[in-house]
Amino acid sequence: MNDAQLLRYSRHILLNELGIEGQERLLAAHALVIGAGGLGSPVCLYLGSAGVGRITVVDHDVVDETNLQRQIAHTLARVGTPKAESVAEAIAAINPDPQVTPIVIRADAALLDTLVAQADVVLDCTDNFTTRHEINRACVAHSKPLVSGAAIRMDGQLSVFDLRTPGNPCYACVFPEDSGVEETRCATMGVFAPLVGIVGTMQAAEALKLLSGIGSRLTGQLLMIDGRDMAFNAIQLPVNPQCPVCGHVHPPTQAPG
Repeated sequence: MNDAQLLRYSRHILLNELGIEGQERLLAAHALVIGAGGLGSPVCLYLGSAGVGRITVVDHDVVDETNLQRQIAHTLARVGTPKAESVAEAIAAINPDPQVTPIVIRADAALLDTLVAQADVVLDCTDNFTTRHEINRACVAHSKPLVSGAAIRMDGQLSVFDLRTPGNPCYACVFPEDSGVEETRCATMGVFAPLVGIVGTMQAAEALKLLSGIGSRLTGQLLMIDGRDMAFNAIQLPVNPQCPVCGHVHPPTQAPG
């Protein structure tokens, strides 16, 4: 860490939980962010400002005026610009340290298999149920921690799925692929602008704790956020031993006696 970095990250270094060693781990880390919209904006800005060394951002969409109500990494001047490139520009305006790689392609299983294998942490900032499951499958396959966030209307969710610790579920344990969950999009249902900022900022916090070695108290839990009353409720998530995605990871339960 050079003198400029010691100054830039001094407020992190002052934290007993983080210190120089924790900050150096952040500088050496690689985060993969899928989605550069409402959740991805605060995620990328905080990962970048905190000094995560490499950030790969995947989003196939372009900035639209309707995004600016909540997608704070983008500006009116960048309407029509690919969101991944806009986010990279926003990070660079705050901190020149991170190496940001924008990928302007729709994330599919093949791309995710390649990118997840290279990352230290994966952040799901999408609004697509199919893509969420493809991200989860890649994270399980490569044993990578997944920080998952969602927000619609006035309600948010946040969880960390990390199978590196025995007894933790994956995303499919909680939201099975065949559950028939109906897609809800903010384009038709609406979303409270600060809510995506709250969820995205908390995603960034969980990722930074994972990368720096502080740990994550949300592993194996689902945090429910009610934006109407600003109420938070965390529930413990069970493992599904018959999960088609991660069931092979969990050892079989011994019968008593």
